[in-house]
Amino acid sequence: MDGDTITRPTLSDVAARAGCSPSTASLAFSGTGPVSDATREKVLAAAKELHYAGPDPRARSLRRGRSGIVGVVIDDRVSEAFRDPVNIAMLDGVSEAIGEIDAALLLLTAGAGSDKPVSLETAPLDAVVLFGCSTTLERSISMLTQRGIPAVVIEGDAGENVPEIALDNREATRLGAEHLRELGHERVGIVVLPLAPDRARGALTEERAASSAVATATERLAGARDVFPDAAGVVASGSYLDEGLIAGRELLTATPRPTAIIAQSDLLAAGVIRAAEELGLRVPEDLSVVGFDGVRVDGLDYDLTTLVQPSQAKGRAAGEAIVRMLAGEHPSSVTFTSTFHRGATTAPPRVAD
Repeated sequence: MDGDTITRPTLSDVAARAGCSPSTASLAFSGTGPVSDATREKVLAAAKELHYAGPDPRARSLRRGRSGIVGVVIDDRVSEAFRDPVNIAMLDGVSEAIGEIDAALLLLTAGAGSDKPVSLETAPLDAVVLFGCSTTLERSISMLTQRGIPAVVIEGDAGENVPEIALDNREATRLGAEHLRELGHERVGIVVLPLAPDRARGALTEERAASSAVATATERLAGARDVFPDAAGVVASGSYLDEGLIAGRELLTATPRPTAIIAQSDLLAAGVIRAAEELGLRVPEDLSVVGFDGVRVDGLDYDLTTLVQPSQAKGRAAGEAIVRMLAGEHPSSVTFTSTFHRGATTAPPRVAD
């Protein structure tokens, strides 16, 4: 032997060889998530070429006896969760961070109607990342606390002992709303993310807003109403383009019709634009639309005015917190800031409207 250090290949190396993201490679090994057979074969072939046997439960950063598995809980069906670019970006960030300890990523779902039952009760997990916009956060935290499993929450207050990766949802949404006010808009509608575990869609009432179980939706609603306190709203059942279409139709057929709509995600905003086009309305001449996220929406031929959030950085911060917790440390909560992007979907309201 020449004394050179032999570097063991990592999951990130496998992902690069297979031409996919770290999260996709990790899910290919764990068997969770909508990973195609062709992609899984590429990942396994790359692993074989690099002599990578899979995530090592005995990695040096994990205590002996641990499973080497980090769970990620998404409050949605797997098939629906992977339609949201924000979820994918956060998964990539988590995967990159836990790659340092060579842990496997196990995707779990929550909420009514999941594709598979929640397995937080029994899954062999070392730690868990709970994704934001969850309507079942309190229940999940209680379960993990009973099992003694450390957790990190992305956008959600889970108590002093659980680190949160937070986002300036209220302040950011207020920026978008102030932009509309400066343009001269007064009649503004809001499309709201789910507020309760039943994920029921429908008109936003004061009762529904007051009883909201979702911090992200509540904070973004507060930001919009800081500027437009009387704005009417529609609650969607999820961050999907189809839900934005349904909500947009409802808001745009009301009398008087709003001249601008604030959507709590870019996917919902894209649906609102589709609804406007169906009704023969032009964006932004007849209707201004503001989104949230800063992601590319397939089929949307507009430069959307939106609040751009650092999704991948949020996921990476959550993964880094997990690594520190497994090393016996106590990481603090972190807050990220969104950036306002003025696109081509907002303009002054029509004078004769």
